[in-house]
Amino acid sequence: MNDTRKQTRDDAVVALCRTLIRQRSYSGEEGGVAGALADFFRSRGFDEVAVDGYGNVVGRMTGKRPGPKILFDGHIDTVPVPDPSVWTHDPFGAEIADGRVYGRGASDMKGAVAAMACAVADFADDTGRDFPGSLFVAGVVHEECFEGIAARSISSAVEPDYVVIGEASELNLKIGQRGRAEIRLETFGVPAHSANPEKGVNAVYKMSDLISAVRSLVPTEHPVLGKGILELTDIKSDPYPGASVVPSYCRATYDRRLLVGETKESVLAPLNDLIARLCAADPQLKAKASYAVGKERCYTGNDIEGERFFPGWVFSEDDAYVRSTLARLREAGFAPEITKYNFCTNGSHYAGERGIRTLGMGPSKENIAHTIDEYVEIEQLTKVRECYYQIIRGLQDAGIGA
Repeated sequence: MNDTRKQTRDDAVVALCRTLIRQRSYSGEEGGVAGALADFFRSRGFDEVAVDGYGNVVGRMTGKRPGPKILFDGHIDTVPVPDPSVWTHDPFGAEIADGRVYGRGASDMKGAVAAMACAVADFADDTGRDFPGSLFVAGVVHEECFEGIAARSISSAVEPDYVVIGEASELNLKIGQRGRAEIRLETFGVPAHSANPEKGVNAVYKMSDLISAVRSLVPTEHPVLGKGILELTDIKSDPYPGASVVPSYCRATYDRRLLVGETKESVLAPLNDLIARLCAADPQLKAKASYAVGKERCYTGNDIEGERFFPGWVFSEDDAYVRSTLARLREAGFAPEITKYNFCTNGSHYAGERGIRTLGMGPSKENIAHTIDEYVEIEQLTKVRECYYQIIRGLQDAGIGA
């Protein structure tokens, strides 16, 4: 590729990234960025542009020959900006400075979405669409709230053979991640006036005993993904404020990092066993463990809801599709490490729930997401577009059955 053509394509991905950043898109408010992405798909001649009930926007490029369906997945929602005044750069200005594009979502993950869209469009142009299979780019909503729930609608419609997750990886190749569950422990007491606490049962004291016992549980462990961490994240009592009253209810929330093969039943089993033992020893203790259920409103007006249990997944470096992808990237001059994500992604659905062969690659560092003055480096942004181009070739080399 000559220098002029490369510069034109580099400029295009930066321009699209900036366009997407300028559309504020907190979870449930993604309509503007979905529209901007759909406009890009149409301007570059995608064969189909579809928006589903959740508001996910999917563009499709169809090749002239049979082959695999490759889905590029990037979420278009972002976490909020609580205080724009502490930002050096306008969080929705997409300002360029010091070789970076600044703004909320630049790293997580509008830069990757822009690069995916441009890579697919460029690949279709270069091949005259004479390639095997179909290429899809999905702008996914509500990922920050529910990793993988909106993606269920996409995988059902597309039925992909391969999925590429665009979360930040510094151009390294990701082949797994721990999942995530939000577990609620609840204790139930008996209300009483705090001047006569012996008349009631304080649910917070009971929760304190339960929390202490939970800390004695030995976490599960996986040779690649590490430990199935169970970490307390908040406690809430009721009534609150509780002036002159013994609290009759307490809820503790835990973040549980999930490993491959863990099920809803297997994850709760140690907690249920622990509660049963404690209740046998303390007749006043009434407690239960369950998964939190979330419900949010989409920008389309529809609701999205689900239990907060998002499975882990991991593939092998020796899998054919990983090897062929790595070969194409190396042939193009890239040297990615093969590793895993440290956080949860939409791969929890594609790979964890459905077993679809999945890998991840994105620009930027993992720790830049959700930060003040979030940014993506332009060099990373333009290089990842080239990487996605090569990933397409690698997955097409692998074919449908690899």
